[in-house]
Amino acid sequence: MPKSTNSSDQIVTVCFNPGEDADWFAASEKVNDLMQANGTPARRFRVRHRTLIGWLTRFFGYYLLDAARRFGAVTLAAGGRKSRLDLPGMATIAANQAVARWRAWNLHIAATTPNARVWEDYLAQHHNDPAKLSLAEARRRFEQQPRVLAMLAYDGGHTFDPYELSVYQAGEATYAGLYWRVALIGDALITTDGRLLKPASDTLADRFRFLNEACGYLRRLNTHARLCAVAIA
Repeated sequence: MPKSTNSSDQIVTVCFNPGEDADWFAASEKVNDLMQANGTPARRFRVRHRTLIGWLTRFFGYYLLDAARRFGAVTLAAGGRKSRLDLPGMATIAANQAVARWRAWNLHIAATTPNARVWEDYLAQHHNDPAKLSLAEARRRFEQQPRVLAMLAYDGGHTFDPYELSVYQAGEATYAGLYWRVALIGDALITTDGRLLKPASDTLADRFRFLNEACGYLRRLNTHARLCAVAIA
């Protein structure tokens, strides 16, 4: 399944009501209480610059957390007031990148190889009878399929993760839809009232159920609410 970062870290989006203390320490405390994990700020939010006054506000980091600058202008932050974060822009960029990657996969991999069984099928067989099918053997059988080998061998500007095969084979809209949701939410979300939202399992269906719930929650959140992205190992 796709990760919200290029590392093994997980990303947790922490939400705060307007007026609440929403600094890094408060976010870290919530993550530690609910997930028993320590984290670091993750600069993953694009900063929004309004059309008329953006030429001025782009140089100020107010209502932002751990902001990063490029040529003096604030471009990224680990969090901040919802109205200052460019959530639609983040979703659009992630979707466009995913579409380009899926279309390259469709052209170079799907068009030249037969359908393959997804990793989840082999993993389920292993869990059902580990003595009969070890994890190493399940991985070997999965990776020896022509389509999976083609994904591993491809060297044309994109990286195709064969363990995302179920998402690729579900189609362009599904693939892009997963990635723009992941760009907004990450791997888990903590609500303003202290609830932890996360997938019930690693299946694609459960990932979508979680992401749909989290995106709906984020959409309804007050524009003055604060968000903070925390990376945990």
